[in-house]
Amino acid sequence: MDLTVIVLNWNTRNDLRACLASLVGQQHEHAIEIIVADNASADGSREMVAAEFPQVRLVVHSQNLGFCAGNNRAVPDNPGRYVLFLNADTRVTHCALDTLIRFADEHPDAGIVGPRLLNLDGSLQYSCRRFPNLGVGFFRNTLLGRLFPRNRFTQDYLMADWDHSTPRDVDWVSGAALLIRREVLRATGGFDEGFYMYCEDVDLCYRVHELGWRVMYCPAAVIYHAIGRSSDQVPTRATYAFHRSMYRFYRKHYARKTPWFVRPLILPGLVLRASGQIVRYRWRNLKRRWAQRRKH
Repeated sequence: MDLTVIVLNWNTRNDLRACLASLVGQQHEHAIEIIVADNASADGSREMVAAEFPQVRLVVHSQNLGFCAGNNRAVPDNPGRYVLFLNADTRVTHCALDTLIRFADEHPDAGIVGPRLLNLDGSLQYSCRRFPNLGVGFFRNTLLGRLFPRNRFTQDYLMADWDHSTPRDVDWVSGAALLIRREVLRATGGFDEGFYMYCEDVDLCYRVHELGWRVMYCPAAVIYHAIGRSSDQVPTRATYAFHRSMYRFYRKHYARKTPWFVRPLILPGLVLRASGQIVRYRWRNLKRRWAQRRKH
């Protein structure tokens, strides 16, 4: 088996259907198996997979295990030479998987490879990035960032000085579509299940670098990604989970390197950042409700 594809799903039946159709609706040059890991969905996702995609193996979790455990526990005992963790809100273009496999074969020192991710309208997603730093925390998705959208911290983090059209080594790639070599998956143990969701891809790539493997970006393999179809169902919980994961990543990899006088500011800063985002979400929701009432 060349490739094991694991598609994690939580209550995104329609997106999952489109994702699986894009996978099984094409001929693959390599031997590929597809596994759907369902995190206790209640929208008929499991029934849809069983009825419409009998060639797909279905792993059903009895509860929502989150991103990391949901993916890890669906990896079979004997997976393919590569494992691709793939979000349910993706659409895989023709030959994208074969292209990823060939690229990984051509770069045997690459432990992880990420494809080129596009929004559904065809615009680029910044799916490969540099590792985050304190400046990114201040400017990325914050009031400061909206006031200074071209700030150097965000631009550097997103690698916006490059058109993302050529292959290269990167710090990390998005877990929405992340291909990992089997031996690297076993050496790392997969995603750190201490991250319920978010930052788990940054953490995994960080650990892969520490083991001496490369992390690479392969733009010739194109996958469309809708972003956040599961997390958008619970924005407040998702915001909390994101900032909790940011703090775990900081504690795990950065705390010892951080100057002593900065360390006490990290947790309050994250709490303030998360609070601002939650207030913004709720304000938008209120405005949406007011607009709907005016229509009626």
